[in-house]
Amino acid sequence: MKNFLAVLLAAAFSGLALFRPASLWASEEVLRISGSTTVLPIAQRAAEYFMGLRPAARISVSGTGSGEGLKALLEGATDIATSSRDLKAREIARLKEHGVSLTRHTVAVDCLAVVVHPDNPVDGLSLAQLKGLYDGSLQNWREVGGVDKKVIAINRDVSSGTFETWLEMVLKGARFRADAQMQTSSGGVSYAVSGNRYAIGYLGLGYVTPKVKVLAVDGLKPSPETVRDGRYPLARELYMFTRPDPPQTALDFIGLLGSPAGRRLVEQEGFIPVEKSDHD
Repeated sequence: MKNFLAVLLAAAFSGLALFRPASLWASEEVLRISGSTTVLPIAQRAAEYFMGLRPAARISVSGTGSGEGLKALLEGATDIATSSRDLKAREIARLKEHGVSLTRHTVAVDCLAVVVHPDNPVDGLSLAQLKGLYDGSLQNWREVGGVDKKVIAINRDVSSGTFETWLEMVLKGARFRADAQMQTSSGGVSYAVSGNRYAIGYLGLGYVTPKVKVLAVDGLKPSPETVRDGRYPLARELYMFTRPDPPQTALDFIGLLGSPAGRRLVEQEGFIPVEKSDHD
């Protein structure tokens, strides 16, 4: 009984009618969500929870990359685009050409965790060293306090919002080293690093596992505390985008993530919940 009341209070807090009488559900509520692989675990967990509350809801969730999700939203192929970055200037220009505007909803806070194999003796790097390892000016672990072995840089694919964030925050416009190995998901990065003692990669905080070692960046490890207070240098927000006239189910779904229950789901997936739902 207490758990049921807690769910009711959570729905009331977000201002959404998540618990509608079954008689008001005339048909299935179909919701399509696609985009960022970083946001994927949050969207999947929230979809399972949401469908438990709304038996008529049928939600499909896919991780196609932030850029592909936003493209699908523009083309009407999805209802919600998840993204680990904000809109690019060229995307905004394309939206204007089509007479379309998008609404951005902040659903969580994340950071880029720098990871290496657990056997790597290096415990931390500066932003300048990270830039060198990824632009190719630093090629050997010995140059940053490690063993005398070539650095294997693991990169994300170009449609990834995580790739764009790394490009902006670390590379600062420089070109990536030509021999970087590309992975199409954060899970792929984690797997590649865990299997190579000389690899380095970057991924969302929610994808960190005991199979990789997280490095300090400029002397700080990523954590909810260092991200919230602005000290960790590679923090970012995670978004869900909708068109101006989204289906009510989409608004209800995003509103769930702004409720106490939704913020708990975000935290359980290893990300940092926002204090309240942000629609801007």
